[in-house]
Amino acid sequence: MKLDTLTNIPGVIASALVGPDGLPIESNGDGGEVLAAELAALRTGLDRMGRRLGSGEVTRLAFTSDRIEVVALAVGDWMLGAALVRSSDTRSAQQALARLAHEVDSLPRVDRS
Repeated sequence: MKLDTLTNIPGVIASALVGPDGLPIESNGDGGEVLAAELAALRTGLDRMGRRLGSGEVTRLAFTSDRIEVVALAVGDWMLGAALVRSSDTRSAQQALARLAHEVDSLPRVDRS
Protein backbone atom coordinates (compact mmCIF):
# COMPACT_ATOMS: atom_id res chain seq x y z
CA MET A 1 0.00 0.00 0.00
CA LYS A 2 1.05 3.60 -0.41
CA LEU A 3 1.68 4.33 3.28
CA ASP A 4 3.78 1.24 4.02
CA THR A 5 7.01 3.25 3.72
CA LEU A 6 5.96 5.35 6.71
CA THR A 7 5.58 2.36 9.03
CA ASN A 8 9.35 1.76 9.05
CA ILE A 9 10.25 5.32 10.05
CA PRO A 10 11.29 5.60 13.71
CA GLY A 11 8.62 7.26 15.84
CA VAL A 12 5.70 6.92 13.39
CA ILE A 13 2.67 5.56 15.22
CA ALA A 14 -0.04 6.23 12.61
CA SER A 15 -0.45 7.36 9.02
CA ALA A 16 -3.40 8.09 6.78
CA LEU A 17 -4.43 8.98 3.24
CA VAL A 18 -7.82 10.67 3.00
CA GLY A 19 -9.87 11.13 -0.15
CA PRO A 20 -11.79 14.23 -1.20
CA ASP A 21 -14.97 12.87 0.35
CA GLY A 22 -13.27 12.74 3.76
CA LEU A 23 -13.13 8.95 3.84
CA PRO A 24 -9.85 7.17 4.50
CA ILE A 25 -8.32 5.53 1.44
CA GLU A 26 -5.67 3.95 3.63
CA SER A 27 -4.64 4.15 7.28
CA ASN A 28 -1.98 2.38 9.30
CA GLY A 29 -1.01 2.07 12.93
CA ASP A 30 -2.66 2.62 16.25
CA GLY A 31 -4.94 5.61 15.72
CA GLY A 32 -4.74 5.57 11.93
CA GLU A 33 -8.51 5.78 11.50
CA VAL A 34 -8.72 8.65 13.98
CA LEU A 35 -5.87 10.45 12.21
CA ALA A 36 -7.72 10.02 8.91
CA ALA A 37 -10.89 11.55 10.32
CA GLU A 38 -9.01 14.48 11.81
CA LEU A 39 -7.05 15.09 8.61
CA ALA A 40 -10.37 15.36 6.76
CA ALA A 41 -11.60 17.91 9.28
CA LEU A 42 -8.32 19.83 9.13
CA ARG A 43 -8.56 19.95 5.34
CA THR A 44 -11.81 21.87 5.59
CA GLY A 45 -10.22 24.35 7.99
CA LEU A 46 -7.09 24.72 5.85
CA ASP A 47 -9.17 25.44 2.75
CA ARG A 48 -11.20 28.05 4.65
CA MET A 49 -8.05 29.64 6.12
CA GLY A 50 -6.41 29.95 2.71
CA ARG A 51 -9.51 31.60 1.27
CA ARG A 52 -10.06 34.00 4.19
CA LEU A 53 -6.42 35.05 4.37
CA GLY A 54 -6.18 35.32 0.61
CA SER A 55 -3.02 33.25 0.83
CA GLY A 56 -3.96 30.54 -1.63
CA GLU A 57 -4.00 26.84 -0.90
CA VAL A 58 -2.41 25.67 2.36
CA THR A 59 -0.39 22.59 1.41
CA ARG A 60 1.57 21.68 4.55
CA LEU A 61 0.68 21.47 8.22
CA ALA A 62 2.73 20.46 11.25
CA PHE A 63 1.85 20.64 14.92
CA THR A 64 2.95 19.28 18.25
CA SER A 65 0.79 18.21 21.17
CA ASP A 66 1.72 16.84 24.60
CA ARG A 67 2.18 13.34 23.17
CA ILE A 68 2.55 13.47 19.39
CA GLU A 69 3.96 15.34 16.42
CA VAL A 70 1.78 15.47 13.29
CA VAL A 71 2.94 16.33 9.80
CA ALA A 72 0.46 16.46 6.94
CA LEU A 73 0.27 17.47 3.29
CA ALA A 74 -2.69 18.56 1.19
CA VAL A 75 -2.15 17.29 -2.35
CA GLY A 76 -4.85 18.20 -4.84
CA ASP A 77 -8.03 16.65 -3.50
CA TRP A 78 -6.15 14.39 -1.09
CA MET A 79 -4.74 14.72 2.41
CA LEU A 80 -1.96 12.54 3.78
CA GLY A 81 -0.21 12.63 7.10
CA ALA A 82 1.70 10.89 9.83
CA ALA A 83 1.59 11.02 13.61
CA LEU A 84 4.85 10.46 15.45
CA VAL A 85 5.81 10.08 19.09
CA ARG A 86 6.52 13.49 20.67
CA SER A 87 10.11 14.69 20.23
CA SER A 88 10.69 12.42 17.23
CA ASP A 89 12.73 13.80 14.37
CA THR A 90 10.05 14.44 11.74
CA ARG A 91 12.39 14.97 8.78
CA SER A 92 12.25 11.37 7.55
CA ALA A 93 8.45 11.37 7.73
CA GLN A 94 8.27 14.71 5.92
CA GLN A 95 10.54 13.42 3.15
CA ALA A 96 8.51 10.20 2.79
CA LEU A 97 5.28 12.22 2.65
CA ALA A 98 6.78 14.45 -0.06
CA ARG A 99 7.66 11.37 -2.13
CA LEU A 100 4.17 9.96 -1.62
CA ALA A 101 2.69 13.31 -2.64
CA HIS A 102 3.99 12.78 -6.18
CA GLU A 103 2.14 9.45 -6.38
CA VAL A 104 -1.03 10.84 -4.81
CA ASP A 105 -1.01 13.88 -7.09
CA SER A 106 -1.41 11.56 -10.07
CA LEU A 107 -4.70 10.17 -8.72
CA PRO A 108 -7.84 11.39 -10.54
CA ARG A 109 -9.23 14.74 -9.43
CA VAL A 110 -12.80 14.99 -8.23
CA ASP A 111 -15.20 17.56 -9.65
CA ARG A 112 -16.66 19.36 -6.59
CA SER A 113 -19.25 21.41 -8.47
